[in-house]
Amino acid sequence: MPVPPTSGRLQWTDVPTPLRARLEDALGAPVTDTVTPAGGFGHQLAAALRLAGGRRVFVKAAPDDGPLTATNVHEANVLDVPPPGAPAPELLGIHRAAGWTAVVIAHLDGPHPDLSPATGDAGQAWALLDKLTSSPAPAAYTAAVASTPSGAAGLHGWDVLHANPPGDLDPDVRHRLHELAELEAAWPALAHGDRVVHGDLRADNMVRDQDRGVTFVDWATTGPACIDTASLAPQLILAGHAPADVARLLRGHPATADSPDTTTAFLAALTGHWHRNARRPAPSGAPGLRAYQHRAATAGMALLVLRLH
Repeated sequence: MPVPPTSGRLQWTDVPTPLRARLEDALGAPVTDTVTPAGGFGHQLAAALRLAGGRRVFVKAAPDDGPLTATNVHEANVLDVPPPGAPAPELLGIHRAAGWTAVVIAHLDGPHPDLSPATGDAGQAWALLDKLTSSPAPAAYTAAVASTPSGAAGLHGWDVLHANPPGDLDPDVRHRLHELAELEAAWPALAHGDRVVHGDLRADNMVRDQDRGVTFVDWATTGPACIDTASLAPQLILAGHAPADVARLLRGHPATADSPDTTTAFLAALTGHWHRNARRPAPSGAPGLRAYQHRAATAGMALLVLRLH
């Protein structure tokens, strides 16, 4: 699967010296090399650090007065109480100095999964979502995510585009604007649930670890069982799967089969979000984001057309 281009990631040398010293002291060795993975859009340090002696860890670090620190600490709180058997890395610690915060996570040894039809990575991710959503989230996980409500309920875009349709809309999309806006409007009332939800599944939020297999990073929230499956479906199309095949998988997956209306409403809201945001100016530090959203919007719309036919 083509991973979104690397954003304006910070480098290890951009991290204040006091925080770098604290991390090296906590990890017991100096940092000798860093590798920033491809993909992702956040303007922060997000890198694998190699320590003297060969050990590797993954570190996210950002200024405390920026929005990403709260997100990173939230993820750390979630990783501290992962659901049993969850495909999640181990939290190693949280460190603060010089107005910055770093979250240290166990290094996952492997590339992003290849979600194309030529590999089994997509099938493994699909099966993991079945396992994750088969029962309610454990109490400790629910408590860990309670302080940061999911942003999924606020996804929208068709309402804005319906009120003022842009000239570059595909004619079929333009014809469906009223229907899509109605579907999207139904989503907030359906957006709450008690299942474990990652919230943003893309290939660059997964690693195919050589020991653990496909593992999810950037954990977030709870919600209806369908969210992650419906989020992953457009990514499979971007990776080369035929929309009709993905639509069939989506109809048959245990996380979505019993809630077709909720799944369609979420997919409509997510696709509307992509369509609306793809037309906005690119944010600083994320040069590939708008192009990715254009591609994702097209993939999501292909699924919606098949579900609404």
